[in-house]
Amino acid sequence: MKKKLSIITIILFITSITLIGCGKDSTSTNSGFEESQNTHIEKATESSGPITINQEIPDQEILSKGPSGESAVSAKTLKLTEEEVQKIKEGKYTAAIVMHYAGNDWATAQINGLKETFAKMGIKVVAITDAQFKAEKQVSDIETVLAKKPDIIVGIPVDPVSTASAFKKAADSGVKVVFMDNKPQGLEAGKDYVSVVSADNYGNGVQAADIMANQLDEKGKIGVIYHDADYFVTKQRTEAFEKTIKERYPKIQIVERGGIINPNDGEKVASGILTKNNDLDGMFVVWDVPAEGALAAARTVGRKDFVITTIDLGTNVALDIDSGGMIKGLGAQLPYDQGITEAILAGYSLLGKEAPAYVAVPALSVTKENVLDAWKLVYHQEAPKSIQSVVE
Repeated sequence: MKKKLSIITIILFITSITLIGCGKDSTSTNSGFEESQNTHIEKATESSGPITINQEIPDQEILSKGPSGESAVSAKTLKLTEEEVQKIKEGKYTAAIVMHYAGNDWATAQINGLKETFAKMGIKVVAITDAQFKAEKQVSDIETVLAKKPDIIVGIPVDPVSTASAFKKAADSGVKVVFMDNKPQGLEAGKDYVSVVSADNYGNGVQAADIMANQLDEKGKIGVIYHDADYFVTKQRTEAFEKTIKERYPKIQIVERGGIINPNDGEKVASGILTKNNDLDGMFVVWDVPAEGALAAARTVGRKDFVITTIDLGTNVALDIDSGGMIKGLGAQLPYDQGITEAILAGYSLLGKEAPAYVAVPALSVTKENVLDAWKLVYHQEAPKSIQSVVE
């Protein structure tokens, strides 16, 4: 297993150079942040009151398990009281955000949720890093961040093996570590890190399967594009989608699977699948960026009746859903609220308050019928005019 993981890491090093964010200073804020978000953060520093995630998020049973098989606690149950927030403010703490890569809608929303919530808690963000999906760079980023002596690190490991020692060093130095989506190998909850927070990725995979089945009248042939890397959450999405199709919709056949390492490989892999299977009715793609590539591949071969479902509500897939395109729906993560949850758990650790080992934000099904409401839930702001104009 270790040899397999090391090969995957090497491939990541080589293929991820084209990812969004290349060439940026690793400790600078991503240039894609909207000015309006800075206003929100300024107002947050003046706010008072308890902190929770958006309670208007629909209640859903959490289907995901944690990296070590832990049952999930819903993020909707977590809370910092006004008194607890005030106590944290008095500590004048600092935090760093260590990303696997940045620049897409998901990462931007996650960071915004963290920054605004930390501002409410009086916690200064001293660094935001973008590893550009390279484990070696993330290890270097952590070293740079530790020199700033933060009290908190919120991070998502590029590779659970290669980054383990760097995150362990942070924990051993007394930094409170909260993970997004996955944890490094060998680290223990309550000892080396506070908690892992993710979307209900299994639940989102189920949503994508149900939408696919509905669009195909529960029959047909489909392909699957999965993430060919040791990523806990993307594995859960694909597992959930495939299991749901096989168990609930036996007249739908998964006839071809293709793996991606680089998010930009979606078009190439989808094109190969479509070339081999010209009678394919649809395709599941593990998240929105490679789904955009699958959409381009299907357009190239003139497949106007094709059905695509995916995970994550990005701008481009939202536009295609709105316009009645091939992307018919998706299971949406709630990255802004995931960021809020991570900040709350960091607060728990500063207060010495017991934290659950694994926390998940409920899944959200998105189709043409609810895309505007879903956008507001996902990003805590109205949908861009470009999306609203299509809906109208």
